[in-house]
Amino acid sequence: MPPQSGTVLGGKEPCLDAPQLFTWEEIGLRSGKGNSKEERWLVINRKVYDVSKFYWRHPGGRRVISHYSGQDATDAFTAFHKDEDLVKKYLSSLLIGELAPDQPSSEPTKKDMLIQDFRELHSTVKRSGLLKASYPFFAFMFLHAFLIDIASWLVIWYFGKTWAPFLIGVALFTIAQIQYGFLQHDLGHVSVFQKPKWNRLAHHIVAGILKGGPPSWWNHMHNQHHAKPNCFRKDPDLNMHPLLFSLGKPLSEELGKKKKKYMPYQHQHKYFILLAPMTFVVFVQLIIIRFAIQRKKWMEFSFIVFYNIRVCLMFVPLMGFKTFMAFYWLARFLESTWFLWVSQMNHIPMNIDYDKNLDWVSAQLAATCDVDQSLFNDWYTGHLNFQIEHHLFPTMPRHNYWKVAPLVKSLCAKHGIKYQCKPLLTAFADILHTLKESGEHWLDAYIHA
Repeated sequence: MPPQSGTVLGGKEPCLDAPQLFTWEEIGLRSGKGNSKEERWLVINRKVYDVSKFYWRHPGGRRVISHYSGQDATDAFTAFHKDEDLVKKYLSSLLIGELAPDQPSSEPTKKDMLIQDFRELHSTVKRSGLLKASYPFFAFMFLHAFLIDIASWLVIWYFGKTWAPFLIGVALFTIAQIQYGFLQHDLGHVSVFQKPKWNRLAHHIVAGILKGGPPSWWNHMHNQHHAKPNCFRKDPDLNMHPLLFSLGKPLSEELGKKKKKYMPYQHQHKYFILLAPMTFVVFVQLIIIRFAIQRKKWMEFSFIVFYNIRVCLMFVPLMGFKTFMAFYWLARFLESTWFLWVSQMNHIPMNIDYDKNLDWVSAQLAATCDVDQSLFNDWYTGHLNFQIEHHLFPTMPRHNYWKVAPLVKSLCAKHGIKYQCKPLLTAFADILHTLKESGEHWLDAYIHA
């Protein structure tokens, strides 16, 4: 068996030019947990990297790279880094060795044949140009949101603040904000421009000036979601468990057995409709300010201030401060409702559990599903009706999801993986059905455990 790290043969020091060889057992111990809290190793293409110090300054966020500590991160690395040449300068200084020759390329929890087939698919997708964006498409998406935004002001300016123009203005303002949100989502995934720096610049403009939020907070939260979707303690989208909702059968039963009850979870499918968006509105407004100040993101904080001043100057002279407050918070509530139903229709009905260290494809398919394609569904969801394709290829521009979907379906069929696609209204209903089932699992465990 090849020597492991730190092994000395015959009492002699190993050759300095020879790479250190590691086993998966050794790497698994460097997960940042237990007795190795200060050590974080991960594997990319059989190379072993020590990110114990680097993770604090990882451009994509410290937590997203920490979630792969002690694991193979090859496919996640490929999925997130559009310009691999750009990140090679970071990797070389972190390299400490490689897997021993007798070690498999991935852990036993992962499917080797599926991994190889997906990597071939990824290479095909890249060669076919499906990771390159159509600038006219994104120019149209920006322009239509911008014109709707202006229209919301023009309606109030021309017709006054009576009920009809007030509600029409709210509707238009909400649509503009949600479409800006989808656009900043594209920019955050560096799927609009080929160069990451141009995506980051545009992301600051759209997320900061047009929406009033810090893009670095979005990156910090959303990258974790993509790295480990529906994995409790790693996906921040599950932070609503257990304070507000009990999610997934395993987590719900665990909560019930511990006799914990923060909310009447057996009724969560009823209070989700109002409580989720109301909480989200307040949470987002407070957390983005706290994040910007705590992380000293002063430029992003100035964008938040600028956005709120801009919106006030646009609408307060037309309707007065009190009416504007009603206008603004109603729009925010509607936007949050829209966003939550669209973002959760693909995830809450799927498997929710602790990280099982599955391969990239299995992990994404277990946590995501698709919604039927149509012009309306594509627009209404910002193409997130193709959630499976988006999660498998997070840097792919959304107008290409439909092109890669048949290839993904074929891959799933070959390896016996369930590919779920459903009508939009069914996807919405499944949120409530799943919450109801999770609440029942919690109640049963709470009473009988």
